[in-house]
Amino acid sequence: MKAMIFAAGLGTRLRPLTDDRPKALVEVEGKTLLQHTINNLQGFGFNDFVINVHHFAGKIEEFLEASGNLGANIALSKEEGELLDTGGGIKFARPLLEGGGRFLIHNVDILSNLDIPAMCESCPADALSFLLVSERNTTRYFLFDDDARLCGWTNLTTGEVKSPFGKINPNKFNRFAFAGVHCVSDRIFAQMETWPAKFSIVDFYLQAAKENPIYAYVQTGLELIDVGKIETLGLAADFVRRRR
Repeated sequence: MKAMIFAAGLGTRLRPLTDDRPKALVEVEGKTLLQHTINNLQGFGFNDFVINVHHFAGKIEEFLEASGNLGANIALSKEEGELLDTGGGIKFARPLLEGGGRFLIHNVDILSNLDIPAMCESCPADALSFLLVSERNTTRYFLFDDDARLCGWTNLTTGEVKSPFGKINPNKFNRFAFAGVHCVSDRIFAQMETWPAKFSIVDFYLQAAKENPIYAYVQTGLELIDVGKIETLGLAADFVRRRR
């Protein structure tokens, strides 16, 4: 199975560290986030990677060249004109991803104790996508029914609710935060054909879920650090030290 690593973002929440480098090359305990992600996935048997790049893309290319691609098979999906957002990034990488049945998507700024093989092996056969979710406190949540199928989204701050099934009561659904890892069927590309070049995967999932089952995956005892902001760098360093 191939893994796509989202590494194209501007990393604005990590400024000033990302003023001269991409988020993927920010270091935690002496290793870049990109290296942490690739090494973790290699530990689970992954060695074929697609990495999307945009912000300081040349520096990621230089890092990979200098490190011998970290011993992996790596293809870069270069979003050169503009940043295509999460959905557009997947669509643009279609030639590099399609054909294997399923592929994994992993944000470069996520460190976790996720058992990735267990997640992939339990992915329902009819799933368009299988989303790692958690009960962490946030303001925006996906809404799932008792069969763990995606039915909507809500913003607790604004009270906004979105659902492909029309008007729903968010209090009647299970509320989980998306955790930046998904196991995706390559059937997704056919569903994306009518979408524009740039779009959010959240918006796509909320529309596609009406006809295509999208499910939640919850891991008991999940520990996950979002290293997308300065405030969590200390937590990330502690997490890495504890897992050595």
